[in-house]
Amino acid sequence: MSGINPWALGVFILFFAATIIIGSSIQWLRGLFGGGKSATVSSDEEWSLGGRQFGAWVTWFLVGGDFYTAYTVIAVPALVYAAGGYGFFALPYTIIVYPFIFLVMPRLWKLAHAGGHATAADLVRARFNSRPLEIVVAITGLVAVMPYIALQLIGIRTVIEALGLPGDIPLIIAFVSLAAYTWLGGLHAPALTAFIKDIMIYIAVLVAVTVIPLHMGGYAALFAGADTSQPVLHAGQGLPYATLALSSALAAFLYPHTLTGILAAKSADTIRQNAVFLPIYTVVLGLIAMLGLMAHTAGIKTDNTTMVVPLLFQQIFPAWFSGFCFAAIAVGALVPAAVMAIGAANLVTNNLLPPQKDPVRTSRITALAVKIGALLCVLFLNAKFAIDFQLLGGVIILQTFPALILGLLRIRFSAVAMLAGWAVGGLFGLGLCWMDGLKPIHMVTFGPLSGMVSTGLLSLVVNLVVVGLVTLIKPAVEIPDASVTGQTVRTQDRTPIS
Repeated sequence: MSGINPWALGVFILFFAATIIIGSSIQWLRGLFGGGKSATVSSDEEWSLGGRQFGAWVTWFLVGGDFYTAYTVIAVPALVYAAGGYGFFALPYTIIVYPFIFLVMPRLWKLAHAGGHATAADLVRARFNSRPLEIVVAITGLVAVMPYIALQLIGIRTVIEALGLPGDIPLIIAFVSLAAYTWLGGLHAPALTAFIKDIMIYIAVLVAVTVIPLHMGGYAALFAGADTSQPVLHAGQGLPYATLALSSALAAFLYPHTLTGILAAKSADTIRQNAVFLPIYTVVLGLIAMLGLMAHTAGIKTDNTTMVVPLLFQQIFPAWFSGFCFAAIAVGALVPAAVMAIGAANLVTNNLLPPQKDPVRTSRITALAVKIGALLCVLFLNAKFAIDFQLLGGVIILQTFPALILGLLRIRFSAVAMLAGWAVGGLFGLGLCWMDGLKPIHMVTFGPLSGMVSTGLLSLVVNLVVVGLVTLIKPAVEIPDASVTGQTVRTQDRTPIS
């Protein structure tokens, strides 16, 4: 970078700090404007799930904030910049996932609400009466979400470097801000400041897709000036494009943070309403992806593709607006990273540790420990390695799909079958990833036909086959009436979906 621009840095600090202060003070603000209600978090459910009282408006911003992160703004244009139309696979993937939310997530919410469940592992244990299955689902969620938090910190570091402040001290400051933001506010902090993040990103993106093409002579000139190989899929990319979109859609709402946003809603109808309106985010995502093509036309040259968007903004916009855009990206990391840490803390507190006298304090400490682990990944691992590790997260989290989603069906699968499928599918998927150099696609040949297929999808198919075979060999046993979590769950709440 050429140096620090005081206007860009000042605007960045103003908006980023304001969001942190509002989020960290959210409990005080709730007490001030809530008619004398307590300004402290008094229960674990209040801290970790916002009391399960978020309506359609807050849930829309919270779930969208979980799903569209800072790294979306950085990585999607970077992939389009580097690989062309292949980077647009994120659009069909988000379109596929919304019908899945509409059909499946209200049922999960009802079961969780009736049984007082806060995590996927809670639901799995209540459904299958298996402590080992609960543990592996919880550990799988933890492993899969850790790289996501690390990537949010990398997103913040990217824009800080673009401001001319290289080094690790700004990253550590960002980590401390994230820790305070989450510790004090719990889920209320990202839920009630997610609208700030979305409004800022909408402004940045809409201005970018309007001003940048005008700066280049219009959209006709933009596409004419772009490398003609960028907007289209290359030969052989169609199959991996489609299978990556499908596997990503199936995995998206298995992660602890996305499921936390769903379980915090106040009703099943709230979730259905959000499934209808969330595609608006996909429109914004398509506009974000276009920034990769704009960077080509603008003549941006860099070997570090994560810097494509910051460099483009700095080249086109005045310094003060670049600072605003960088703040939007940083806030776009802050909100989802907080929910990710809370989702991970829920798994540890509810499913891996014995009952705690002060679950709120335990959850806060656990969330802090998770963020420290993510910070260490950013500080001591190569950023490219962290990104590749995140790609493995999709393969890993998909192994919980049978236990969580098939558990809703009328067919009675056994816990042993779910454990066997999880183990075989996970080993198979990770083995393929290792053979392919940590790439998320694998070459598959069926006679004369061959092509690259999503490794996550292949491993899920293996998982499902093993589940079916083992269930035939060892059928499921009846689940006792008493909930193994120590809470009373009515029999119908565990009855598979019709």
